[in-house]
Amino acid sequence: MRKLPQSRVRVALIYNVKEEAKQEQTEPVRSSLSLNPSIPPVNTVNPEVSPDGSITFPRTNDLYAEWDTMETINAIRDAIAEVHDVVMVEADRSAYQKLAENSPDFAFNVSEGLHGVSREAQIPGMLEMLQIPYLGSNPLTLATCLDKARTKEVLTYHRVPTPAFSVAHRREDVDDLRVRFPSIVKPLHEGSSKGIYNSCVVRSPEELIREVVTVLDTYHQPALIEEFLPGREFTVAVMGNGREAYCLPIVEINYDVFPVGVNPVYSYEAKWVWDTPGNPLEIFRCPAEIDQDLQSRVERIVLDSYRILGCRDWSRIDVRLDRNGIPNIIEVNPLPGVLPKVEDNSCFPKAARAVGLSYNALIQTVLNIALARTGILVPVAEKPAAVTA
Repeated sequence: MRKLPQSRVRVALIYNVKEEAKQEQTEPVRSSLSLNPSIPPVNTVNPEVSPDGSITFPRTNDLYAEWDTMETINAIRDAIAEVHDVVMVEADRSAYQKLAENSPDFAFNVSEGLHGVSREAQIPGMLEMLQIPYLGSNPLTLATCLDKARTKEVLTYHRVPTPAFSVAHRREDVDDLRVRFPSIVKPLHEGSSKGIYNSCVVRSPEELIREVVTVLDTYHQPALIEEFLPGREFTVAVMGNGREAYCLPIVEINYDVFPVGVNPVYSYEAKWVWDTPGNPLEIFRCPAEIDQDLQSRVERIVLDSYRILGCRDWSRIDVRLDRNGIPNIIEVNPLPGVLPKVEDNSCFPKAARAVGLSYNALIQTVLNIALARTGILVPVAEKPAAVTA
């Protein structure tokens, strides 16, 4: 690995950017619920009430849900630019050529990709071919974690609790499955709540078939059918590597602010429709209001999963309690979102602020962690003083 004597390095910021024109609304999503009058109105985008009493919410095209806005990309760029030189590289068809020509010293990769079940591994694979060190997990870990079933299989092998599950590759597979209700149906290879709507929690064979067919037809990929756990839900930001990895303060999802009748799940509607910068919900508690025993158990399962799956530098891991109060892993995200504004309600920056890290300090800290791991000679920030894990 190359070693650089200077303190400033040339960092390629590799990204995918949303285009506002791609956020057009398509078909509505239907939910039978009533709004809680004791809660301030949420952004329901002019819902329509049908004769059967269900409420229809316009469903936003979620194809680019995982990609960043230019505001986020510029915020990351500005944070890096305080200490290093930045080269901007969009993760499009010419990305390999641009990286080869620019030959940066290091890559800060936040690109998600679009096509294929290993799309998050595409840019890291290019970087490894070009021998450019980079931030974050390697292609194998990224591809594994984007496959929810494969992730759960690995965790199950290591006796890490995760909800029982099945996978439907076609409609006919449902007939042979033994499913405990309620369950939740998700696309197998998505993130950022893409494909997860209020209707995805199913309580009957008819609802199960409906949601499986929706996933197969809309996302053209298998459907994960997972036991829906009834307990509290947390998300945990992790930084560092190996035995030096640590958790930032735990974030709890507060479902009390949701409309009456909505399923307690952090759905696409909750993340991108109801909770907006202009009308933010008090959806998160950070630090979570939990006792020391539960905090220790959540952090232990999170760090075990982080290391088992080979995550590097940073990740965000979602946990839910089962009916016995046992923490279960429900999602591992090695490419965590880092929206810059407080009102964006982005969990990783929220957890960082809880230990006194500003947005710029968060970006610089995780960059230093990665630069230290790859052997590039730059100062490395110490663990935030408020972190004890």
